[in-house]
Amino acid sequence: MLTIQQIKECLAGSPDDNLINQLKADERKGVQKLLQAYDRQLDKERKLAEQFYEMQSFERSAVSKGYNFIAGTDEAGRGPLAGPVVAAAVILPEQYYLPGLNDSKKLSEKKRERFFEEIISSADVGIGIIDAKEIDRINILNASKKAMMKAIGQLKQQPDYLLADAVTLDTQIPQEAIIKGDAKSVSIAAASIVAKVTRDRLMKEAGAKYPGYGMEKNAGYGTKDHIEAIHKHGLTEEHRRSFEPVKSMIQL
Repeated sequence: MLTIQQIKECLAGSPDDNLINQLKADERKGVQKLLQAYDRQLDKERKLAEQFYEMQSFERSAVSKGYNFIAGTDEAGRGPLAGPVVAAAVILPEQYYLPGLNDSKKLSEKKRERFFEEIISSADVGIGIIDAKEIDRINILNASKKAMMKAIGQLKQQPDYLLADAVTLDTQIPQEAIIKGDAKSVSIAAASIVAKVTRDRLMKEAGAKYPGYGMEKNAGYGTKDHIEAIHKHGLTEEHRRSFEPVKSMIQL
C-alpha cells in the first residue's frame, strides 16, 4: 500500500486512471483529502484552459482571414501625474500557452513579473516609451498611440495584423480596436503585462532619483501623499505639467 507521501508525489505527476480508481477506494481520510485537492487542481486547470481558448478568439479570427503575424499592443500609464507612458507590442508564437494570462491589472505583482519573463523569453516583443515632456506637448492620447507605434516598430517580425486595446492607430497595417482588449485577447493581455512591468520598473528608478514623492510605490498616480510632496518639494522632470491638479498648481 502506498504511503500518503508517495500518493502525494504520484498526484503531483500524471497519474493514470487505474491509480485514481484505486485511490478512490482507499478509505484513509488523508488519501481522500489528497484526491479532493487533486480534483480542485484539475478543475482550476480546466477553467484556465477554457479562458485561454476564449481569449484566442480574435487571433483565430485573424488567422482564418489569412494573417500570420498578429501583434497585440497595449499601454500602461495614461492616468498618472508623473512618469512616461509605456506601450508594448507582442507577437505570440504558434501553439503558445500561458494559463492565467490576463489583463495585467487583474494579476498580482509577483505573477506579472513571472509572466513578463516568460513572455519576453518566448515571444517577439517591442517596447515604446514616451516621456512626460512629450506627453505635455502632444497630449496623452497621441502619446499613447505614438508609444504603441514605436513598440510595433521594435518588433523583429513586421506584423500583418494588429489587435489594439481600444484605439485605432495611424498605420496601413490592418487592425482591430477592441474595447477592454487586455481581458479579451491573449496578445493584448501579454502586451499589457510587458508594458505594466516595464513602466513599474521605470517608476521605481524615478523614485530612487526623486525621493520623497513615493513614485516607486504610487507609480506616479495622484495619491494624497504624492500631491502633498509636490506642494512641499515642487515638480520634477517626471511630472506632467498638462495634467490636473499639477497644471493648476503651476498657476498658483
